[in-house]
Amino acid sequence: QHYFIQSNLSTMVKSVQVFGRKKTATAVAHTKEGNGMIKVNGVPVDLIQPSALRYKVLEPVLLLGKKRFEGVDVRIRCRGGGSTARMYAIRQALAKSLVAYYQKFVDETSKKEIKDILLNYDKTLLVADPRRCEPKKFGGPGARAKYQKSYR
Repeated sequence: QHYFIQSNLSTMVKSVQVFGRKKTATAVAHTKEGNGMIKVNGVPVDLIQPSALRYKVLEPVLLLGKKRFEGVDVRIRCRGGGSTARMYAIRQALAKSLVAYYQKFVDETSKKEIKDILLNYDKTLLVADPRRCEPKKFGGPGARAKYQKSYR
């Protein structure tokens, strides 16, 4: 029996794992060296449903240009939340993963450039929205509204 031990550096894949969140939806983006493929739950990003929100997901690509995404493959897994929250979580994961990849494996100046472009357009591309659904209280149909009362 022969055992071959390969050096870890030669087989090490350049990859980063980043998450994006919106309400209860969580998307995890796994970005590695590649040829510009972006998939969400195994489906190409061009075929994402609902189609009305497809451009929302593609915003980081449209803002930064396809050139920056050509050297990387992004695989995104998304769980929880509704369809809109999922789309926002996916776009955040996509944007954050590219920034993280550039910080780790490319240079700091191009990472800063990307970050500035994204933040100038929309802060939620990199920073999670802390708002959550407020719990219902007694004495009313919802969180704040109270049942109508009559005096006679």
